[in-house]
Amino acid sequence: MGATPSTAAEREPLLIPSPAEPVNQPVNSRVYGIRWLVLTLFSLLALMQGMVWNFWGPIQNSAARAYGFTKSDIAVLVLWGPVGFIPWLLFMWLLDKKGLRASLLLSALFMLLGSALRSVPLTDQPIRRWLIHGGQLLNGLAGPTIMSAGPFLSTTWFGPDQRATATAVASLFSYLGGAASFVIGPLIVPAPNDTQAGGSFSRGVFDSSIRNSIQLVMYAELIVIALLFGMVLLCFPSRPPMPPSVAAASQRLSYRSSICRLLSNVRFLMIALAYAVPTGVVSGWAGVLDMVLTPARVSQVDAGWIGFWSTIGGCIFGVAMARFADSIRGMLKLILVLMLAGASLASTWFTLTCLSRVTHLPSTAATLYSSCILIGIFINSSVPIFFELFIETVYPVPEGITCGVVTFLGNLVTGLLLFFLTFYCTDLSWLNWCLTGSCLFSLVLIFFFRESYDRLYLDVFVSV
Repeated sequence: MGATPSTAAEREPLLIPSPAEPVNQPVNSRVYGIRWLVLTLFSLLALMQGMVWNFWGPIQNSAARAYGFTKSDIAVLVLWGPVGFIPWLLFMWLLDKKGLRASLLLSALFMLLGSALRSVPLTDQPIRRWLIHGGQLLNGLAGPTIMSAGPFLSTTWFGPDQRATATAVASLFSYLGGAASFVIGPLIVPAPNDTQAGGSFSRGVFDSSIRNSIQLVMYAELIVIALLFGMVLLCFPSRPPMPPSVAAASQRLSYRSSICRLLSNVRFLMIALAYAVPTGVVSGWAGVLDMVLTPARVSQVDAGWIGFWSTIGGCIFGVAMARFADSIRGMLKLILVLMLAGASLASTWFTLTCLSRVTHLPSTAATLYSSCILIGIFINSSVPIFFELFIETVYPVPEGITCGVVTFLGNLVTGLLLFFLTFYCTDLSWLNWCLTGSCLFSLVLIFFFRESYDRLYLDVFVSV
């Protein structure tokens, strides 16, 4: 009806490739053997940062006897970890502008100063307690880089077929450090409930023995951190001579543009909450696990072993699932749905078991061990999968900025939880219900999330 044939000018293409800029420019990529040294040093620093952060929770009974710490004091000592994330924008700017080496050196320096500060052997107990709090705060300031730079490291040094695995190792070693503290502290530091009542002299001798044991562990951690700081200073390069993939060599958004895009991306905010709420709650819950399990008549040593195996299981399962994601790409959402469904069931089981007087469920060591270990496996192993999904969703936003935002949100949740814990530390059943609710909340968000794989598309198709 009144249609006329198009002219030759109308049939001309609107976009004509410039002869000076070919459509497919070859990108020379290569991986280097030194990437394994880089990953090892970063992971060991993350291990020690997690150990120092979770030092006091597993030995809270001994710390109360040696230094007069209350339950609120223990909660505050754990709280310094999330507080260290307050200047996270500064650390993400440093990572984006100066690279991984400068950021990691600053974090290692904070860890070294913090470990040295809390190890000063003063006899004046009030001053000693302030030094311990200051040391925990300095260690917390290392958290923004340690906990969020793993994906940046994997993209900078590893190829697409090893990226998720490297992210899992770098991200989960901090959790592994928290697991190690569940065992090292209770095994070396004697618990006060293992002794018989005696006179004031014997009590004073035993309190001195507890303080000496705590001091020994802090000295050992200081030595290890000092050695790692020296190795990073001498052996940690900023980046490889050639990028390992097309995505690593591509242009990224600026710092300001990245922040604006992240805060305006509804899909990103959706999965950021799905990550931050359960992981933040689990971090706070695990930091005071001894206090949570005390009403169930679980000893300090047994609570330490439960926390250890729950985190170890999560780390092992997380690396295995990341390796699976490397071999079968494009299934990150399905993996997360299965993990969060398992976490919801395990946390519900644990919460109802702790209420055995009402639910009449058997509250045995086997059920507490099993439910706690399953919670750690499902939640902790989801961390590297979440990180990879974040980066795929918001690419080309730099990895360090993306993961810095979500780790800040996770630590914000942990900080709020521990803040309330300082006021409501008598009955901790509400903390178990928060754990269950956070897992269910995250499962719903992930179920309705629409996934995309922009970075994977660039590596697979553009490189071909």
